[in-house]
This record gives sequence, C-alpha cells and structure tokens, in this order.
Amino acid sequence: MTPFTYNRAADVPDAVRLAASQAGARYLGGGTNLVDLMRERVERPPALVDVTGLSRGIEALADGSLLIGAAATNTAVASDRLVRERYPAVSRAILTGASGQIRNVATVGGNILQRTRCTYFYDQGSACNKREPGSGCDAVGGFNRNHAILGASPACVATHPSDLCVALVAFDAQVHLEGPNGSRQMALEALHRLPGEQPQIETELQPGELITAVALPPLALAARATYRKVRDRTSYAFALVSLAAAIDVGPDGVVRDVRLALGGVAARPWRARTAEQALRGRTADAAGFAAAAEAELAPARGLAHNGFKIELARRLITTTLSALAGGAVT
Repeated sequence: MTPFTYNRAADVPDAVRLAASQAGARYLGGGTNLVDLMRERVERPPALVDVTGLSRGIEALADGSLLIGAAATNTAVASDRLVRERYPAVSRAILTGASGQIRNVATVGGNILQRTRCTYFYDQGSACNKREPGSGCDAVGGFNRNHAILGASPACVATHPSDLCVALVAFDAQVHLEGPNGSRQMALEALHRLPGEQPQIETELQPGELITAVALPPLALAARATYRKVRDRTSYAFALVSLAAAIDVGPDGVVRDVRLALGGVAARPWRARTAEQALRGRTADAAGFAAAAEAELAPARGLAHNGFKIELARRLITTTLSALAGGAVT
C-alpha cells in the first residue's frame, strides 16, 4: 500500500491551503474514480483533501441561473425539482451514468474531473501515455471499439466518460474555481483538453485549483431537452455515443435555436457547434438535421474497430432532433 495523508477541509480556503501544503495532493469527493485508481496503483497521491463537506446547495439565482455546489451528490442533482424542470437532460444524463449506490456518493465536482481513460490506462502491462508519458498508446493499434473518433491524436484515443458533462456543456455551464491565485470562472466546454502530444494533462486547471460550483444560465429551450445514450449494455456502461439535445422551432418551421453536445466520441464532451450553426435559420426537417450531422462529423476518423461510431452519431443526431422538433421529448 502506498501511504498517504488525509485531511478534511472545513471550508474552501482551508481546502486550498491544505492542498498547497503538500506537492501532489489531490482533492477527494465521493472517491468513485480516484479511490478506484489508487486501488489499482494507477494514482498514488501523497495526500488527500476531503472536500465532501463543502457546498452542496442547489439554488436559483436572481438572474435566473442555477448554481449547483460542487459537493452536491449526483443523486441530489438528478432528483432536484429545479434541475428536473429547467434542465431535464441533466437529470436524465446522471441517471444513465451509474448505479444508484455510486450516484449517492459521487459528487458533481468529482464527476467533472474524473480521468479520461480506457482499459489500457488501467493495464500496467500496456503502453499508455496518460499513465506514463512517452510510453506510447497501445489502444491505437489494439482493441479500440470504445475510443475516440473526434479530436484524437496518435498519443491518445481515450474518451471522456462523463454523461453529466455532456449535458452541462450543451447548455453553456460555467465552472467556479478557487485556487492559490484566487477565484475565477470558465466555460465547462473549455475545461477539458484534447490530448495532442500531452494526453496526461487533461484540464486547464491551475495547480491546486478546486471546482466550487457549476452554474447553468437561464435557457428556455433546455426545459424541452433530452439526453440519449447508446451503449453495449444498459447496466451503466460508458457511452458508445451519447447526445444532449434541445431545439427551438418557430411557427414558420424554422430553427430559432439549438444546442447539441456529443459524448463517447472524444477526450472531452464534444459541443457540436458546426451542426448548431448549420441548423439555425434553416427549416427543421430530417434532411436538414442529417446535413448538419454530416457537417459536424466530417473531421471524424475511425480506428480499426470503432468506425461504426461515425454513422451511429449521424443517426443519433438526426433521429433525436426529428423527435424533438415533432414535439416528442424522450
């Protein structure tokens, strides 16, 4: 066993102070990812700072946005009345992502910061640039059915596993951060990095920064949104492809606004901005939805075993938007 110290933070400043006091310290939420990786000896932090006692509140702000504390559990978020009414796709995404037992302890902040990973990441006998920079990526030439079709690099083809993040990115969520250099906010869409040549660096967080909350802006069409997830088995498997989607169609049948984000296709939740741009101001019909999906997926590249994901993503976008435009929210 690798020894480590454990401290429970009293508040946010205390958490930041404790994390800064020892190099390599990690923040601990529900531990559903970090503790698992420690057990497998993939992660070996010398110190843990427990932040589960920090903000768990979910509240509507005066400007109409929804503020979710980073220590709120996935169960609390999925069952919250305001979340279910204003952002049903967020609730649905959480419910597809893990068992009830895991949702009861996993936190929002921890879900966002879970490692982008694949089976080769866990296998100490395999080459993995995320686990050991410069060692190579056995997934590129190995079994890669679940791997990335967008934004990948020769250094890494793993996909980000979070369902919650896909829905949050679709609806322009902002993360609130606190660190040794003070407070700041950034779009969740910008938080996760594509692998490039340094896949071991997964986010834009500065050393010692802590996610304290997530804010969802007021967005009327989000109340009519959905989240769909295609996977090999229904027992809480990672997505082959998933989609958070919302569309607002005017009385004239023209798309006034649309939000789309894909999961299971890249090292970060993939905001489908090319498809969104292609759809705004266009007639809401199956042909338009298919053309927008085609434009979004034009850069997609399959590996030996995951090329089917490209067609799967096309169909998922087209059928989901057709259902939403027809008044069906499923």
